[in-house]
Amino acid sequence: DTLLFDELIESDVQVTNSRGIFDRPIAEFVLGSILTFAKDSVRSLRLQADRTWEHRQTEQIGGTRALVVGTGSIGRETARMLTAVGMNVEGVGRTARNGDPDFGTVHASADLKDVVGEVDYLVLLAPLTDQTRDLVDRSVLAAMRPTARLINVGRGELVVTDDLVEALRTGAIAGAALDVFDTEPLPSEHPLWAMDQVLITPHMSGDADGWRERLADLFKTEPKTFPPVAGNQNHL
Repeated sequence: DTLLFDELIESDVQVTNSRGIFDRPIAEFVLGSILTFAKDSVRSLRLQADRTWEHRQTEQIGGTRALVVGTGSIGRETARMLTAVGMNVEGVGRTARNGDPDFGTVHASADLKDVVGEVDYLVLLAPLTDQTRDLVDRSVLAAMRPTARLINVGRGELVVTDDLVEALRTGAIAGAALDVFDTEPLPSEHPLWAMDQVLITPHMSGDADGWRERLADLFKTEPKTFPPVAGNQNHL
């Protein structure tokens, strides 16, 4: 998570990353999580297993609001995909700005508590830094709508897990889709496992078929040369 320390920057080691490989799979995973909640798919599967016919209404996602925390390439692909299905999307980054081509409005992460109150889906895609650790805590969760859902496909440490458990128990938020956790694997006795309104997956949102081959192809391509980084950026 924190890679560009001074000694590495000053060394002859060439640093690269997997930019672009996981953008689309993770964006699809986020959309799938949103549809799972909106269409009550988990309950449908449970009723099917019980051979129970229970007609009911579900939610539409068109016109709902998503706030994507993290404005890198994965966040942008996610914003484009959610926008394409009719959702209203804004972003959260280090600095606030308007007129962004994918998000329109980008809010500063320091203001997250002040902007989550009208959001239906809070999507976490930020890297783990000193600034983003424990970003979603009791105060942010309390400011969310009781009908809102949290989706974390970034890093488990972006969320204060105990605060999230309490918010789910008390109905402060309606649900959570969690692909990452501060402890992995998630311990079998953890209370999140037993919560019907929680979707748990084992850190797999970017691992679509063929990802290793696509990653190998990326590393086999001719490297691009970039100007040296000035100072310790402490992030990618």
